[in-house]
Amino acid sequence: MTRLCVSILLSLIALTNARPKTAPEQKCKSGPVDLVFIIDSSRSVRPHEFETMRKFMIDILDTLDIGADATRVGVIQYSSQVLNEFSLKTHFKTEAMVKGINEIIPLAQGTMTGLAIKYTMNVAFTPEAGDRPKVPNVAVIVTDGRPQDRVAEVAAEAREKGIEIYAVGVARADMTSLRAMASPPFEDHVFLVESFDLIHQFGLQFQDKLCGLDMCAESDHGCEHICESSPGSYHCLCLPGYTLNTDGKTCSGNTHTHTHTHRDTPSRVTNYRKYDSCSVYTHQHIPKTSVNVCVCVCVCVFVSAAIDLCAQGKHDCEQVCISSPGSFTCDCNKGYTLNAEDKKTCTTIDLCAQGKHECEQVCVSAPGVYTCDCNKGYTLNADKKTCTHMDLCNSVEHGCDFQCVSTPGSFYCICPEGQLLQDNGKSCGTCKSANIDLVFLIDGSKSVRPQNFELVKKFVNQVVDSLDVSAQGTRVGLVQYSSRVRTEFPLNMYHTAEDIKAAVMKVDYMEKGTMTGLALKHMLENSFSEAEGARPAARNIPRIGLVFTDGRSQDDITEWAKLTKEAGLTMYAVGVGKAVEDELSEIASDPVEKYFYYTTDFSAINTIAENLKLNVCPAESQGEIEVKDPCACESLVEFQQATMSSMEQLTQKHILPNKNPNDKNIPR
Repeated sequence: MTRLCVSILLSLIALTNARPKTAPEQKCKSGPVDLVFIIDSSRSVRPHEFETMRKFMIDILDTLDIGADATRVGVIQYSSQVLNEFSLKTHFKTEAMVKGINEIIPLAQGTMTGLAIKYTMNVAFTPEAGDRPKVPNVAVIVTDGRPQDRVAEVAAEAREKGIEIYAVGVARADMTSLRAMASPPFEDHVFLVESFDLIHQFGLQFQDKLCGLDMCAESDHGCEHICESSPGSYHCLCLPGYTLNTDGKTCSGNTHTHTHTHRDTPSRVTNYRKYDSCSVYTHQHIPKTSVNVCVCVCVCVFVSAAIDLCAQGKHDCEQVCISSPGSFTCDCNKGYTLNAEDKKTCTTIDLCAQGKHECEQVCVSAPGVYTCDCNKGYTLNADKKTCTHMDLCNSVEHGCDFQCVSTPGSFYCICPEGQLLQDNGKSCGTCKSANIDLVFLIDGSKSVRPQNFELVKKFVNQVVDSLDVSAQGTRVGLVQYSSRVRTEFPLNMYHTAEDIKAAVMKVDYMEKGTMTGLALKHMLENSFSEAEGARPAARNIPRIGLVFTDGRSQDDITEWAKLTKEAGLTMYAVGVGKAVEDELSEIASDPVEKYFYYTTDFSAINTIAENLKLNVCPAESQGEIEVKDPCACESLVEFQQATMSSMEQLTQKHILPNKNPNDKNIPR
């Protein structure tokens, strides 16, 4: 279409008049948002005020596009504590959220706003609670009073983590605190209303800000020339040469104009160009107006120009945008496929999950491709698809005493006939009782005396010498008692016999009373706990307690002596001097004659140590049950019989003549 200008003419081409618009209530379509309401439910919020706050949240929900892939909402209430009513991943339907809000019971305590912000930052906006990456985080704090804790630092930390904070104060709220909490600029994020009844005013403004509504496009703005949107509002401007009148909408000017309407001009943004003999000028349609302006000398030619929505970023393609005049289509990168539901988002092509691979054992997926791998104990062949079993016995340090047997991805050890595999799974032996947890409970009362206490320590070390001490073998702990109980070292402190013996010799003598019952209680409740190094009961490693005392207990031992054995402990009782036989028998496990030892003198306790076999097979543990008098008749008879038997064996081996003269290898 061509227009001829006789002189310099200012043409105002009005496409349409500013149209009145009564928009139906619509859902926010600005994009996904993770929104958390932080609601003050302190005692100063009266019941009817809390109901107004409840309605305020529901009214905002009704305008949002709620969904797992749209806007997610969580609600937290706080007073002196913080209570999560529902998280971002709890509900994806408005009805369910409304039900959750209506079921909130106010806490009615203090006002710990800083604590609530910290909880929101560290818990509410986390992936575990439903927070999504690259989705805006928005928090709305509604409070009616001054915080009872510090808010400035924690709010600053939350804002640094990308949380946009709106602070809504009602009635008694402190403006300084609101500004300390809110995101800048404060005029957009801080709201103070006189009562809860007016809180809906913030709701309307917040809806506009959250949804990013273009107030020029969505309202009857009434601007004569130009309407310019601002968050939640708009204002009018005039064309060059005009001034805005006091009504804030109409414009005035002295320039002579000629106005006419282009009814065939496209309603979209239109580029138009002016051609003359000297140069070419391009003029843009003024955004958010219904006016095109062209200053011409001779001929104005209006040409509709294609709009590249992809280049302008006016699309919602997840990966690839393909532009067409005034429109676009979405596509995906290699290895991804376009989702049929929205034609915008993309999903990884998982060839492994689709079974479109040739891997024998393990398929490792990447977008649109895959690689093969093998299970533990197998190696990938040259074809990069099939696997071959690895013989781990020949490729690792297996540590088996006798023989290693390979299995797919592992191995195990076996022992020769007549021997058993030990608890370490590698060693062979004649029995499996080499590992125990042993706690010595030694009497350090005043009656023992210092010189005898040194003999007791040597007794302990003599027993330790017979043990296979290690972290995986036998563990040893030591407890001393008198009027009180003291752990000298627990089961998990030392792992070599040398370290244990050195620690024993450093033990200081306690003196005072003899509280054997208290000591048994301590051993059961503490010494054989996993915290102090006892191995789990499920491993069936014997737990052995050895009680050494020289006198009568000053407290009752009956209950704790019984409980130790009911707990599965094997109890040895060793008494010296004035030790009471009845008490020792009560402490010892059954059969008593196997676990009860006694001697009248400290100087003989080394003999008891030699007879104690705590760390060997059951067949070897049937040794002497008491220290025998070497001068007793039966001892002399046993000694004579043993001596005669040994002499006979020596005679058979070395003295008798060779009865086979043809065998020259046997000495005569």
